[in-house]
Amino acid sequence: MWILVMFDLPTDTKLQRKAAGDFRNFLLDTGYARCQFSIYARFVNGKEAVDTRVNQIERALPPSGDVQILNFTDRQFGDIVHFSDQGRRGPRKNPEQLVLF
Repeated sequence: MWILVMFDLPTDTKLQRKAAGDFRNFLLDTGYARCQFSIYARFVNGKEAVDTRVNQIERALPPSGDVQILNFTDRQFGDIVHFSDQGRRGPRKNPEQLVLF
């Protein structure tokens, strides 16, 4: 399964910019890959792992802003139509294996 985290965080003050940066770093440090500036994705192994990751994100939420989390299957993720520089990109591939640290 895949988890897609989308967020819109305020960056008007220095404290808000730090909170937004800390949240981005949290996502990167926990294995998410940046798809776009405020959209990060991660492959996980099953619904239980999705629930675990959602709970981790909930604990790391900044004090303000909007965060949305989607989860979907490998097949649905592979069906995403992706355009970059006005050209269609091939389907994304799932990782060959889950890496455990």
